[in-house]
Amino acid sequence: MTTSVETMLERWKDHEGKEIEVFEECRLLTSEVVSRTAFGSSYLEGKNVFEMLMKLFFFIFKHNFKLRFPGISKVFKTSDEVESKKIEKGIRDSILEIVKKREKIATSGGEDRFGSDFLGLLVKARHDANDKQRISVEDLVDECKTFYFAGQETTNTLLAWTVFLLAFHTDWQFEARKEVLQLFGKQTPNADGLAKLKTMSMIINESLSLYPPIVSIARKVGREVRLGNLIVPAKVELFIPSLAIYQEPQLWGQDSHLFKPERFSEGIAKATKNNIAAFLPFGLGPRNCVGMDYATTEAKIALSMILQRYSFTLSPGYVHSPVRYITVRPQHGVEVILHSL
Repeated sequence: MTTSVETMLERWKDHEGKEIEVFEECRLLTSEVVSRTAFGSSYLEGKNVFEMLMKLFFFIFKHNFKLRFPGISKVFKTSDEVESKKIEKGIRDSILEIVKKREKIATSGGEDRFGSDFLGLLVKARHDANDKQRISVEDLVDECKTFYFAGQETTNTLLAWTVFLLAFHTDWQFEARKEVLQLFGKQTPNADGLAKLKTMSMIINESLSLYPPIVSIARKVGREVRLGNLIVPAKVELFIPSLAIYQEPQLWGQDSHLFKPERFSEGIAKATKNNIAAFLPFGLGPRNCVGMDYATTEAKIALSMILQRYSFTLSPGYVHSPVRYITVRPQHGVEVILHSL
């Protein structure tokens, strides 16, 4: 993660004292980080998979609410459907090609011959001696696709919106920088220091509540369950509008729409009235997002390294227009003016 952030900040040297569009920069950063994490030394090939995935998700989002007549869709294919099928096959073929190369290397390796990155763990599970624990080729491909997209898109928007909020609320930017410099100085952030970033954690949590990457969560009820005074039958789908929950004054107070990181000063549990669990950017309970620590660690590293080198303010040309495109994105990007420290 730190290597990828260093690469990004090298590019930023050309923008010192000038305007820079942060959302695209964060996209490049998070795609490289997840490429390295997922595919290790094969990360450049992994980035090709990511580009295809982005195209595929565009088609999914574009046609998410469109209905087609049963039967007809099997005979008549739209150009988008034909293109989607091509992309899907391209993704599968590319991942399997990377897997074959890893398997070839593994034949001459030792105990950890498959590698310790995400792909290595999956390939190892594919070759598990226990039939019941062994995963299929389709499982392996789908796990790669999920990890790749979920590990990049959400962290990208989290970083972009947090930079926007800090550019607008420069007092909190000052406090965050002071904390980073106290813990790390000008050195690369380390694991012990990241765990002590209290102000940074408050800012990230507040960013997630005002601009949550995912605005709703769906859950299917596995068996009949009591939910307060309600009996919810099995197989019912529950829709949880997390964005609406974050804006609810009864839970968060009349200032729920304002940027106030101090509401998290005593932790997440005490941020709401009556200590109600109403903060769920990564879900809650046993079904919460497995990438929560990964995303927050990446965000803390990136923000810390940016704050060590730059202060930033919103560009006069910035246009505020959040739009839902799978995640909540800044439609026109986040343009800030970089000031070298």
